Parts: sequence; structure tokens; C-alpha cells
Amino acid sequence: MIVDEAKSSLETHHASLEIKLLEELNRPQPDQNLIVAIKKQKLRLKDEMLGMNA
Repeated sequence: MIVDEAKSSLETHHASLEIKLLEELNRPQPDQNLIVAIKKQKLRLKDEMLGMNA
């Protein structure tokens, strides 16, 4: 159960990063450094989630 809760937490965080990314991309002058940072965070979370499946 703890693994399920941790995975759920990671999925929630990943989804919130997706929202932040979309918000930034829709700004008139998106901050490219912020976009790169958010994408890196999303990839790190995705790797963690995939590692839990192994």
C-alpha cells in the first residue's frame, strides 16, 4: 500500500508540473529556462514511477 501511495503522490506531482508547463507555454513570453527545468522534473518523476513498477 505504501508503494501505491508513493506512486499516487508522484503522479499527482507530475500532473501539477504538466499544468505549470502548459501555463508557462501559453504565456506571451515563456521563460525557456523554466520550461527546461519543469521538463527535467517531469522526466525525473516519470523515471521514479517507472522504477516502482520494476
